[in-house]
Amino acid sequence: MSEARIETFGCRLNTFESEIMRGHAEKAGLKDAVIFNTCAVTAEATRQARQAIRKAAKENPTAQIIVTGCAAQTDPDMFAAMPEVSRVLGNEEKLQASAWVSGTNRPRVDVSDIMLVKEMRPPMIDRLTARTRAFVQVQNGCDHRCTFCIIPFGRGNSRSVPIADAVEQVRRLVAQGHHEIVLSGVDLTSWGADLEGAPKLGRLLSRILKNVPELKRLRLSSIDSIEADDELIDVISGEARVMPHLHLSLQSGDNMILKRMKRRHSREHSGRFCEDLRAKRPDMVFGADLIAGFPTETDEMFENSLEIVDECGLTYLHVFPYSPRPGTPAAKMPAVAGDVIKRRAALLRAKGEQRLQKFLAGQVGQRHEVLVETPSTGRTPQFALTRFETAMVPGAVVNAKVLSASATHLHVGM
Repeated sequence: MSEARIETFGCRLNTFESEIMRGHAEKAGLKDAVIFNTCAVTAEATRQARQAIRKAAKENPTAQIIVTGCAAQTDPDMFAAMPEVSRVLGNEEKLQASAWVSGTNRPRVDVSDIMLVKEMRPPMIDRLTARTRAFVQVQNGCDHRCTFCIIPFGRGNSRSVPIADAVEQVRRLVAQGHHEIVLSGVDLTSWGADLEGAPKLGRLLSRILKNVPELKRLRLSSIDSIEADDELIDVISGEARVMPHLHLSLQSGDNMILKRMKRRHSREHSGRFCEDLRAKRPDMVFGADLIAGFPTETDEMFENSLEIVDECGLTYLHVFPYSPRPGTPAAKMPAVAGDVIKRRAALLRAKGEQRLQKFLAGQVGQRHEVLVETPSTGRTPQFALTRFETAMVPGAVVNAKVLSASATHLHVGM
């Protein structure tokens, strides 16, 4: 191995930040290194990162192992104690070019207090390696303190990329051939609160669409519907270049559990949000994050989460079996038995599979503009996975007809 290799775990923010790190590592001449950009959202994510570190060290015994990301930020000592690890970098340090320059004066553990970071101006990147859609980070951190979540301690408080910087980043990526841009953030709908005049996310979308007319497709990552502003709803419902697919941070369908999670929405709000937006844009589809087995969750409370899938008409589910994160309030609440958590997660996933299969079956005979991701696969505007009859050119947007549907994807032809 001669060039640095980056292993990215977790969210779309990490995907974007890994490209920044790749540029820094290349400019610093860093070679024979494996860089782990970790995730801390669940205990399982941290376990997988540690396992991958040990495997990489065995396969590359002479390589320098560098660990960064949210898990490194929240528990640097744990990674520093691993004999395989050469350096540990915090989430702020990993974005600084100086942190990647080799030298004897570099600390082995370089992790600062993320809560002291007040501004956000990430370096510009021109292209995401081996990706047809490009993720653009416009927000980081979170000012909310959901009782189950460790991420604010890995990402810090909410901060936003200024409009001009976000527009320029989108313009650069589109100029390099990316037809689809995905705006991402830890709490995306809080974008702008820390900027002058406190603009809302809808304003950012409007500016991007106006100032980068050559952009074909704009997509949003996970949003918190309770923060969605009127301009955002208008843009999503009225602008064809904004993809008709939203992923919602629901977490539960039970109002008592939502309160114990310290969420700000109710199940009734979620249902109305999906119903109202779908009325304005009938082709809109929704996905959602749902946690199974949150502390104190009864069978009746869990049934409410199953029901919210139908009430909101969800198509894509991300199901997380609850796992306690040390230092969070939820970790001190009465726990649900592990076997019950697994059973509930399986039921939610099965529900999601049924909803997805129903949606895909309803697409047969329709035509869609499909973004080609690999020679054989792509995604529709509603994010449905497609498989092509013949080899296609990755990165292209093609008009295709849905010939048939399976349980997981659409079969399309030209």
